[in-house]
Amino acid sequence: MKRSFDRILRIRDPLGPAPLFANLVSVEARGPLVTFHLATADATWPSKIATGAGSIVDPAEFPANRLREEQSASGSGPYVLASYEEGKSLTLEPNTAYRGAVTTKGVTVEVRYFETSQEVEEAWNARTVDIAYAGLPAATLAGIGPGDEDVRLSVGDSAEAHYLVLNLNSPRKPLGNVAARRAVAALLDRGHLAGEVFKHTVTPLYSLVPQGVAGHSTAFFDRYPEADPAYAAQRLRSAGITTPVRIKLGHQPGIAAVEARELKQQFEKDGLFRVDLVEERDFTTYQKRCLKGEFDIHLYQWVPDFPDADTFVQPLVGTGNVLANGYASAEVDHVIRDTQRFTDRGRAMKQFRAIQDTVARDAPLIPVWHRQRQVVTRSAVLGGHRLAEDAVWRLWELRWL
Repeated sequence: MKRSFDRILRIRDPLGPAPLFANLVSVEARGPLVTFHLATADATWPSKIATGAGSIVDPAEFPANRLREEQSASGSGPYVLASYEEGKSLTLEPNTAYRGAVTTKGVTVEVRYFETSQEVEEAWNARTVDIAYAGLPAATLAGIGPGDEDVRLSVGDSAEAHYLVLNLNSPRKPLGNVAARRAVAALLDRGHLAGEVFKHTVTPLYSLVPQGVAGHSTAFFDRYPEADPAYAAQRLRSAGITTPVRIKLGHQPGIAAVEARELKQQFEKDGLFRVDLVEERDFTTYQKRCLKGEFDIHLYQWVPDFPDADTFVQPLVGTGNVLANGYASAEVDHVIRDTQRFTDRGRAMKQFRAIQDTVARDAPLIPVWHRQRQVVTRSAVLGGHRLAEDAVWRLWELRWL
């Protein structure tokens, strides 16, 4: 265990688990006892190390000072990787040597990857896939009803949230001035986006912490209750900012591209901004370009690591956050540390609301929408509802009727 966490601290890959353990100073092991030394008190620590980020890795397979370069998979889970074709598909077969908590033996599963929602829909209509875990167009999902005999729609609780990340450090720094960021926030029409682009399959989000998670507030609604071009223009004019402000908006293909085009129209309202859309098809490259600050704004999806408001706050707006967008606030950091002291998480709600009020004021990150997880399966497939429950792929629960 010590070696695995020491490895995380040494490598500190910005796309890896290190940001989740930003509070970790060192790890000490004495016999069977492992002690984590933290910079400050953190009542959420047990939840953090219980996530996949806290996985114990094999020293023979994972180098101590660098990322693993081998293309093969290693582990001890209920499945083995039988084949993999990058960007296209992988095949998982039951691990006959598995011994663990999962007692159900699964079936062979082929996972296919698609670049766009259109490709997912075409595969679904052609019946070349039996489960659509994600990617079906919003209109298709909205059209599925309880009377459809050949389709099962499983809807599960999900805290998946989508944000706009505003870059304070891009070369020209068009959003370096808080007035420009507030203008962007004031132009965003979440209701229109949810209805026109996503056909009401998503819910507008007005805080860092989504609805259903303790600590949720309406901070952005309180400060920017509706799309208001006049208010946005006033912010820019008062700050002496010349319009139109030219910005680059980064996004991926598929439904994200449709969302980006709608955002472009909203932000260019009354000529306040001029938006250049930049599409990046490869997800890993997109992440790296975002971290390098190549976009002034980019679309960002966040799935929580554990069920606590802290996972929507510390990693996203704490100093050294995963976004690397140049935002740091001593005020926010102080209140984050305050929230982490409470083992009774209900006592931290006032502080979480205060953090979100500050973020709404500074606008380094703008919440846009969140949604429930929707998994579509053929009626002959059982167990699809287990995939909708949370971010854990319980593939071993899948069965043919």
